Amino acid sequence: MIEVKITKAMRDRAAKKAKEMGEINNSITHGEGNLAGFIGEEIANKILKGKIKNTYDYDIVTDEFTYDVKTKRCTSAPKPYYECSIAAYNIKQRCDRYIFIRVECINEVCTRAWVLGWIDKEEYFKRADRLVKGQVDKRNNYTVKADCFNLRIDQLNTFEGVNCG
Repeated sequence: MIEVKITKAMRDRAAKKAKEMGEINNSITHGEGNLAGFIGEEIANKILKGKIKNTYDYDIVTDEFTYDVKTKRCTSAPKPYYECSIAAYNIKQRCDRYIFIRVECINEVCTRAWVLGWIDKEEYFKRADRLVKGQVDKRNNYTVKADCFNLRIDQLNTFEGVNCG
């Protein structure tokens, strides 16, 4: 995992985009995660050095791959056994890879984040566990809010020594 300090400039740019976007269809958090999501895109692009595109299918394009950025808000540093989730309604997105980010937000202020890793889309769905709304994930005692797929952080590829674009 790579820890990243979130700057005021990052927060300001993300806040502007979040306000412009409003609530998106099928949002589990009804738009409350938009700020963290846009911060996640900025942080992912610092690693990938691509171009932010913000399409339905992917968020970042590099010379070789398209990436969809999956961001979760948190209140503490992630552990390797925490889950990386993709909502079941998002499985038709046409991207090559996923990159997972955690953004720490305390009292609605986001100050640091973690790049958790990346995985090819096909590989993610081969290895992830499918959970349905209302099901209790026995690994972490979390009641699932929407049908989704989960994969542990320690099952992702790291960025050390990997050409990710």
